[in-house]
Amino acid sequence: RFTILINEGYEVVRKLARQIEKQVEVLKVYFNTDSEVIWQELALYKVSTEEITEKVTVERLLRQYGATAVVIRKDYTVFAVTGHKEETDALVKALEPYELIEFVRSARVAIIKDSAGFHEKLKEFEADEPGEELVENEFLEKGDKIFTM
Repeated sequence: RFTILINEGYEVVRKLARQIEKQVEVLKVYFNTDSEVIWQELALYKVSTEEITEKVTVERLLRQYGATAVVIRKDYTVFAVTGHKEETDALVKALEPYELIEFVRSARVAIIKDSAGFHEKLKEFEADEPGEELVENEFLEKGDKIFTM
C-alpha cells in the first residue's frame, strides 16, 4: 500500500489514478482530498543526550510535543514524533539551540475516513489469487560465516 501526495486539480488526479491502476501489480487506486483522510508524518530527532539530561527545557519540549524515546545512547538520544509538517518543523526550530544533531521526516501515511477497509479486500484477493511461495534466505542465519571482512 502506498500513499502518494499530489497537489493538482480533480481531473489530473483522476487521470493519474487511472494510469496507475493500469499497472500490472496494482489492485486498486483510491484518490481522496485532505478532508477525506486522516494522515500523519513520522519525524525522528537525534539530540545530544548530555543536553537532555542537563537542560530541563529540552525535556519539557519533548514532553510538550509528545516525543517518545526510540534509542538512548551515551552520546545521543533519538526521539520519534508523529504529526503534521507544521508540528514537526516547530519542534526542529525549538530543538536547534539544544544540539539537534539530525532530523528526518517520513512522507504522509494516511487512512481513508469513510472506508470499509482495504485489509479485508486484500485478504479476499490473496485467497482467490495466491502469490508465489516466499523463499527464505538461506544465508541469513549463517551470520559471521558469510559476512566477514
